[in-house]
Amino acid sequence: MSAQFDQDAASYDRLVGANPGYHEHLRLSAQRLGLPDRGAGAVLLDVGCGTGLSTAALVETYPEARVVAVDASAEMLAKAREKAWPETVRFVHSRAEDLTAALAREGLEGPFDGLLAAYLVRNLPDRDAGVAVLVDHLTPGAPIAVHEYSVADSAYARSVWSAVCWAVIIPLGRRVTGDASLYRYLWRSVLAFDGLTRLEQRLRDAGLREVHTRPVDGWQRGIVHTVLGRR
Repeated sequence: MSAQFDQDAASYDRLVGANPGYHEHLRLSAQRLGLPDRGAGAVLLDVGCGTGLSTAALVETYPEARVVAVDASAEMLAKAREKAWPETVRFVHSRAEDLTAALAREGLEGPFDGLLAAYLVRNLPDRDAGVAVLVDHLTPGAPIAVHEYSVADSAYARSVWSAVCWAVIIPLGRRVTGDASLYRYLWRSVLAFDGLTRLEQRLRDAGLREVHTRPVDGWQRGIVHTVLGRR
């Protein structure tokens, strides 16, 4: 999947920017971490940062925090680094599974005071192992927000998701990039991914407590969720 994201990195921001609520929902999940004092003194981890859209949500919400943003796609990270960032933001190229070693090489071992994982868990080759790595990098009591699609528990959500994909997302992806492979994968992967009950249990099994889900608004209500927990 890293290679597919590399291929579509140049057009990614333009495509997701056409999705009503995309940026607002990322900010909402960042806010739901609930860190005080605009993040003063906190060091936050953004895993699966892509072109930096989730990183921007953290920076806007917690301007006093330091943010370490990680992604497996070199091209997506290159696009992220091209943007203007405060000195408090660092980018690291790594898969979630290799996070410990990658952070150590950069002198950024943590632990961290909060973590945002946007559209990440669904794409992990070993979800349980990947989530366990994320949890291992949190300080005791630190919050995590998993911002993710989940439609398996709702026939209505599945039908809306498929309709929007085939009427809008896949044709738009083909028009902009000339290749809709990533967007067909997006459609299939969301349908195949955990329901909320299963996803919440994954987080509990990884050692998180206070696990619960909160919705977003707009057409993605029931499709995109913030799943929250605390180490």
